[in-house]
Amino acid sequence: MRSFDLYTLRTTFESQGVMMCFNGPFSHSVIEQLGDAVKNHLRSSDAPRSRVTDVFSVFVEQAQNLKNYTTARLDGIGTLAIARDGERYVVSSGNMILPEDKPQLQSRLDEIVSADADTLKLMYKTRLREPLQDGAGAGLGLLTMARTATDPIEYSILDSTGNYNFFTITVTI
Repeated sequence: MRSFDLYTLRTTFESQGVMMCFNGPFSHSVIEQLGDAVKNHLRSSDAPRSRVTDVFSVFVEQAQNLKNYTTARLDGIGTLAIARDGERYVVSSGNMILPEDKPQLQSRLDEIVSADADTLKLMYKTRLREPLQDGAGAGLGLLTMARTATDPIEYSILDSTGNYNFFTITVTI
Protein backbone atom coordinates (compact mmCIF):
# COMPACT_ATOMS: atom_id res chain seq x y z
CA MET A 1 0.00 0.00 0.00
CA ARG A 2 1.17 3.46 -0.88
CA SER A 3 1.84 5.80 2.04
CA PHE A 4 -0.09 9.07 2.27
CA ASP A 5 0.41 12.20 4.30
CA LEU A 6 -2.17 11.98 7.07
CA TYR A 7 -0.50 14.79 8.99
CA THR A 8 -1.09 17.25 6.15
CA LEU A 9 -4.72 16.15 5.94
CA ARG A 10 -5.14 16.67 9.69
CA THR A 11 -3.46 20.09 9.50
CA THR A 12 -5.78 21.09 6.65
CA PHE A 13 -8.81 19.97 8.65
CA GLU A 14 -7.67 21.91 11.71
CA SER A 15 -6.92 25.08 9.73
CA GLN A 16 -10.43 24.99 8.23
CA GLY A 17 -12.19 24.07 11.49
CA VAL A 18 -13.31 20.66 10.21
CA MET A 19 -14.76 18.64 13.08
CA MET A 20 -15.87 15.61 11.09
CA CYS A 21 -15.43 14.42 7.52
CA PHE A 22 -16.44 11.30 5.63
CA ASN A 23 -15.42 10.35 2.11
CA GLY A 24 -16.82 7.20 0.60
CA PRO A 25 -20.03 5.43 -0.33
CA PHE A 26 -23.18 6.65 1.43
CA SER A 27 -25.63 3.96 2.40
CA HIS A 28 -28.49 3.99 4.88
CA SER A 29 -26.32 2.33 7.55
CA VAL A 30 -23.40 4.72 6.98
CA ILE A 31 -25.74 7.71 7.30
CA GLU A 32 -27.21 6.27 10.49
CA GLN A 33 -23.79 5.64 12.05
CA LEU A 34 -22.43 9.03 10.99
CA GLY A 35 -25.62 10.65 12.26
CA ASP A 36 -25.09 9.15 15.69
CA ALA A 37 -21.49 10.39 15.70
CA VAL A 38 -22.58 13.88 14.60
CA LYS A 39 -25.29 14.09 17.28
CA ASN A 40 -22.92 12.90 20.01
CA HIS A 41 -20.18 15.28 18.94
CA LEU A 42 -22.52 18.27 18.72
CA ARG A 43 -24.19 17.48 22.04
CA SER A 44 -20.79 17.43 23.74
CA SER A 45 -20.03 20.90 22.38
CA ASP A 46 -21.34 24.10 23.90
CA ALA A 47 -23.80 24.67 21.03
CA PRO A 48 -27.40 25.54 21.85
CA ARG A 49 -29.83 22.66 21.40
CA SER A 50 -31.64 24.37 18.52
CA ARG A 51 -28.36 24.77 16.64
CA VAL A 52 -27.51 21.10 17.19
CA THR A 53 -30.90 20.18 15.72
CA ASP A 54 -30.38 22.46 12.71
CA VAL A 55 -26.87 21.15 12.00
CA PHE A 56 -28.07 17.57 12.29
CA SER A 57 -31.02 18.29 9.98
CA VAL A 58 -28.75 19.76 7.30
CA PHE A 59 -26.30 16.86 7.72
CA VAL A 60 -29.13 14.37 7.11
CA GLU A 61 -30.40 16.27 4.04
CA GLN A 62 -26.94 16.40 2.49
CA ALA A 63 -26.16 12.77 3.32
CA GLN A 64 -29.48 11.64 1.83
CA ASN A 65 -28.77 13.68 -1.31
CA LEU A 66 -25.37 12.00 -1.62
CA LYS A 67 -26.86 8.55 -1.12
CA ASN A 68 -29.73 9.07 -3.54
CA TYR A 69 -27.80 10.77 -6.32
CA THR A 70 -24.49 8.94 -6.25
CA THR A 71 -25.99 5.49 -5.76
CA ALA A 72 -28.58 5.89 -8.47
CA ARG A 73 -26.41 7.61 -11.06
CA LEU A 74 -22.71 7.16 -10.31
CA ASP A 75 -20.20 5.20 -8.27
CA GLY A 76 -21.71 6.00 -4.87
CA ILE A 77 -18.79 8.09 -3.60
CA GLY A 78 -19.39 11.41 -1.86
CA THR A 79 -17.72 13.65 0.67
CA LEU A 80 -19.42 15.35 3.62
CA ALA A 81 -17.77 17.58 6.21
CA ILE A 82 -18.89 19.59 9.22
CA ALA A 83 -16.75 22.50 10.36
CA ARG A 84 -17.01 25.08 13.09
CA ASP A 85 -16.41 28.74 12.33
CA GLY A 86 -16.61 30.60 15.63
CA GLU A 87 -20.20 30.19 16.83
CA ARG A 88 -21.37 28.98 13.44
CA TYR A 89 -21.33 25.56 11.84
CA VAL A 90 -20.67 24.85 8.18
CA VAL A 91 -21.99 21.66 6.58
CA SER A 92 -20.61 20.93 3.13
CA SER A 93 -20.89 18.00 0.75
CA GLY A 94 -19.53 17.20 -2.66
CA ASN A 95 -19.92 14.58 -5.34
CA MET A 96 -19.51 13.97 -9.03
CA ILE A 97 -22.53 14.77 -11.20
CA LEU A 98 -23.31 14.12 -14.83
CA PRO A 99 -22.78 17.17 -17.08
CA GLU A 100 -26.37 16.96 -18.33
CA ASP A 101 -27.62 17.46 -14.74
CA LYS A 102 -25.73 20.74 -14.31
CA PRO A 103 -28.16 23.21 -15.99
CA GLN A 104 -31.25 22.11 -14.07
CA LEU A 105 -29.40 21.90 -10.73
CA GLN A 106 -27.77 25.28 -11.29
CA SER A 107 -31.08 26.88 -12.23
CA ARG A 108 -32.84 25.43 -9.17
CA LEU A 109 -30.06 26.50 -6.80
CA ASP A 110 -29.84 30.01 -8.27
CA GLU A 111 -33.58 30.39 -7.67
CA ILE A 112 -33.22 29.22 -4.06
CA VAL A 113 -30.09 31.26 -3.31
CA SER A 114 -31.70 34.48 -4.54
CA ALA A 115 -34.94 33.99 -2.59
CA ASP A 116 -35.70 35.80 0.66
CA ALA A 117 -37.20 34.05 3.71
CA ASP A 118 -40.82 34.69 2.70
CA THR A 119 -40.24 33.44 -0.83
CA LEU A 120 -38.47 30.32 0.49
CA LYS A 121 -41.45 29.61 2.72
CA LEU A 122 -43.84 29.98 -0.21
CA MET A 123 -41.63 27.79 -2.43
CA TYR A 124 -41.56 25.14 0.30
CA LYS A 125 -45.36 25.14 0.72
CA THR A 126 -45.85 24.99 -3.04
CA ARG A 127 -43.42 22.07 -3.36
CA LEU A 128 -45.25 20.22 -0.56
CA ARG A 129 -48.48 20.38 -2.58
CA GLU A 130 -46.90 19.08 -5.80
CA PRO A 131 -47.25 15.39 -6.63
CA LEU A 132 -44.18 13.23 -6.00
CA GLN A 133 -42.12 12.53 -9.09
CA ASP A 134 -39.51 9.82 -9.42
CA GLY A 135 -36.05 11.32 -9.76
CA ALA A 136 -37.39 14.87 -9.46
CA GLY A 137 -34.56 15.84 -7.13
CA ALA A 138 -33.72 19.34 -5.91
CA GLY A 139 -36.99 19.55 -4.05
CA LEU A 140 -37.80 19.85 -0.38
CA GLY A 141 -34.29 19.02 0.82
CA LEU A 142 -32.68 22.06 -0.78
CA LEU A 143 -35.52 24.28 0.39
CA THR A 144 -35.26 22.89 3.92
CA MET A 145 -31.52 23.58 3.98
CA ALA A 146 -32.03 27.10 2.63
CA ARG A 147 -34.66 27.86 5.26
CA THR A 148 -32.39 26.52 8.03
CA ALA A 149 -29.27 28.36 6.87
CA THR A 150 -28.22 31.64 8.45
CA ASP A 151 -26.49 32.72 5.21
CA PRO A 152 -27.50 31.97 1.63
CA ILE A 153 -26.49 28.51 0.45
CA GLU A 154 -23.22 28.45 -1.45
CA TYR A 155 -22.55 26.01 -4.24
CA SER A 156 -20.16 25.33 -7.07
CA ILE A 157 -20.14 23.00 -10.03
CA LEU A 158 -16.63 22.47 -11.35
CA ASP A 159 -16.05 21.09 -14.79
CA SER A 160 -13.59 18.29 -14.23
CA THR A 161 -11.62 16.16 -16.56
CA GLY A 162 -13.44 13.10 -17.70
CA ASN A 163 -17.17 12.56 -17.95
CA TYR A 164 -18.29 14.27 -14.73
CA ASN A 165 -18.52 17.61 -12.95
CA PHE A 166 -17.89 18.08 -9.23
CA PHE A 167 -20.81 19.59 -7.28
CA THR A 168 -20.30 21.16 -3.85
CA ILE A 169 -22.99 22.63 -1.60
CA THR A 170 -22.27 24.52 1.62
CA VAL A 171 -24.79 25.51 4.29
CA THR A 172 -23.88 27.81 7.19
CA ILE A 173 -25.87 27.60 10.42
